[in-house]
Amino acid sequence: MKIYTKTGDDGNTGLQGNFRISKSHPRIIAYGAVDEVNAALGIVLTNILDDDIVKLLTKIQNDLFLVGADLSNPNLNDVKNRVTLEMIQNLEHSIDKFESELPPLTNFILPGGSIAGAQLHYVRTIVRRAETQIVQLSEKDEINSNCIIYLNRLSDLLFVMGRLINKRKGKDDILWKI
Repeated sequence: MKIYTKTGDDGNTGLQGNFRISKSHPRIIAYGAVDEVNAALGIVLTNILDDDIVKLLTKIQNDLFLVGADLSNPNLNDVKNRVTLEMIQNLEHSIDKFESELPPLTNFILPGGSIAGAQLHYVRTIVRRAETQIVQLSEKDEINSNCIIYLNRLSDLLFVMGRLINKRKGKDDILWKI
């Protein structure tokens, strides 16, 4: 099978259930943003990170495919939602675990520190944009609401991971100064 099908040459694309919609539809924009998050995590993973972080980020990359699959389904009655509360709880568990290694925040911090820490903060901003685009989609079409919650928790986790990687690399948080 060839990678190109030519079926999207008219500006439309296919969804689950043999639906075709414009490539500018909020559904396509939303799951495209999730795909961007996944690609950005792939860049982070090219850096030398601790095994626990690598394992978790790889799991998250796989989970993001489930988020995209749920978003590409315009008919929620046809298929069981893939993004579950358990996936969200796993993110929350990781946040709690990693936060226990960090000093409490007393100031806002700036993205930076190590390359991997800064990249995690950058991916967090992509996640926030993806979440916003999914919310916009949910205002127009029915979606699995767990997708929004999952990305909300993921942005929190990436913030904590950015701080954690910096701490593990001996880099202090960069405090925001007025």
